[in-house]
Amino acid sequence: MKAAVIRQYGSPEVLQYEEVEPPKIQPTELLVKVRASCINPVDWKIRKGMLKFITGNKFPIILGFDLSGDVVEVGSQVKQFKPGDAIYANVGVKGGAYAEFTAVPETSAALKPTNMTYEEAASVPVAGLTALQSLRDLGNIQPGHAVLVNGASGGVGTYAVQIAKALGAEVTAICSTKNVDLVKSLGADRIVDYTQQDFTEETLQYDIILDAVAKQSFSSCQKVLKPNGTYVTTLPSFESVVKNILTVILPGKKARNVLAVPRTQDLAYLKELSEVGKLRTIIDRTYPLQEIVAAHTYSESERAVGKIAIRLSSV
Repeated sequence: MKAAVIRQYGSPEVLQYEEVEPPKIQPTELLVKVRASCINPVDWKIRKGMLKFITGNKFPIILGFDLSGDVVEVGSQVKQFKPGDAIYANVGVKGGAYAEFTAVPETSAALKPTNMTYEEAASVPVAGLTALQSLRDLGNIQPGHAVLVNGASGGVGTYAVQIAKALGAEVTAICSTKNVDLVKSLGADRIVDYTQQDFTEETLQYDIILDAVAKQSFSSCQKVLKPNGTYVTTLPSFESVVKNILTVILPGKKARNVLAVPRTQDLAYLKELSEVGKLRTIIDRTYPLQEIVAAHTYSESERAVGKIAIRLSSV
């Protein structure tokens, strides 16, 4: 099968499109013919070697955490899926989605939203789960809560605005001038253009601040958090880890770091939101897998609005 492989850490050019052996599945896994994947910032951070304390130096590595595709084989212990099912999944830390076939844990997959294309569905898992688990699990979002999403036009942010609205919150979205109309179309109640205004200097306060682009800190957001509010960041820093530990123990405002956990039930919930018209995917660009170098280069520029999808050549 064809896959995008790295055999060393480095620039986008270390990604090679080549022939590799197809995976063999475990009893609890699905063999999936991948129709689409997407780029997440973690992909190029791994490629650059920024996370080698987790990934080590064992090569080759096939990157990619998100996918949608068709089940072609199921392990002997799989109960929820059968060959022919269209699914979407977050394959977790093992990666492998930049390939024509990959092994997917049963507990990391759900049936694909029927109203989404393969590219749209493949763009949901990491970003959608990050948004959902930040707001619901870490932020304990409730109807009527005031929620602020920093980076509302990005991959996590576009889903967070929609999920917060679906859960009954009042949403303030932070974005640049050129993305105001897009973010408004996602349902934001109030939009702050960060090129004109600094939300951390306002008098309004929020129950939850989701910093989807990790451009602020718990300290800088203290003034605009309610007394029992929660700040969630998508990128751990030394300060956020320390504050996370301290605020678990102490009463008052909370700091949390999010790391999306693949869960069938959460993907099924996002599927339901999509099918009732409360969640849609914003795709900035779509690249064929053969152009993975260009896709990584564009993602690394951090100019993308919404998601960057990868289309497999076999589609």
